[in-house]
Amino acid sequence: MENINMAEVKKYKKRSPFSIFLKKLLANKLAIVGFVIMSIIVIMAIFAPIIAPYDPNEIDVANSMMPPGYDGHIFGTDSYGRDLFSRILYGSRVSLIVGVAAILVGCLIGVLLGLIAGYFGGTLDSIIMRIMDAMFAFPFILLAITLMMVFGSGLFNTILAIAIGNIPGFARITRGQVLAIKEEDYIEVTESLGAKKFRIIFSHILPNAVTPIIVYGTMSVAGAIISEAALSYLGLGIAPPTASWGSILQEGKDYLVLAPHISIFPGLAIVLSVLGINLFGDALRDVSDPKSGK
Repeated sequence: MENINMAEVKKYKKRSPFSIFLKKLLANKLAIVGFVIMSIIVIMAIFAPIIAPYDPNEIDVANSMMPPGYDGHIFGTDSYGRDLFSRILYGSRVSLIVGVAAILVGCLIGVLLGLIAGYFGGTLDSIIMRIMDAMFAFPFILLAITLMMVFGSGLFNTILAIAIGNIPGFARITRGQVLAIKEEDYIEVTESLGAKKFRIIFSHILPNAVTPIIVYGTMSVAGAIISEAALSYLGLGIAPPTASWGSILQEGKDYLVLAPHISIFPGLAIVLSVLGINLFGDALRDVSDPKSGK
């Protein structure tokens, strides 16, 4: 009897789908870069009170519009003399809260509507998807601006407006997955055994449709951060003096010649955060695609 090489047995031992997915993700350089950038943004947001050298709302008019590095102000000061580095740190909190919360709310409602429309079909499907199509007819930012004019400014209203704007995207991608999955043989067998419809939807269909939803949701966070910055820049999002990247940009637009750093640093923060999320989202899409050779 031949000797059994235990190393070879372990090597070829069947691995779980999650371990295979994780190995492919770790092998993707873009995923690593994106994850590092995202981690830095998250650390900035969580530990802002510890990292920030000044109170982000402390006004010092005598030192307004100071250049980067002046008198201990790493990024300089804004038109009110407030420390720009501290305000950007605290602004990362607002951006992450709005981005993640808005996508979670939009995902919850959109996925639920997509599951119902895709599985039950018929008139219910037509009604839901026509409403989604009507929402798609509006450019996203225009819809968000309209909703903010109705709701008013503020953190909660900004989250709500961006969440509503993201519902159609989640509903459409979920419905497409449901239409494909419900035709599988195991779904028909489950139905023939008398399983309840909602049990089939949430126990058998949703788990098999969750991967593209996660990928879409991850990439949508970047769009939500940009939307919050745009709304705050227009004066419709986060109300002053609360620090947000968009509101800092809005305050700095009048001083682009005298103090361009007021706009440059929050702009860079937005670009880097969106870049990191998009890189990680692209990597997730590549890794989760069975046709991808990466």
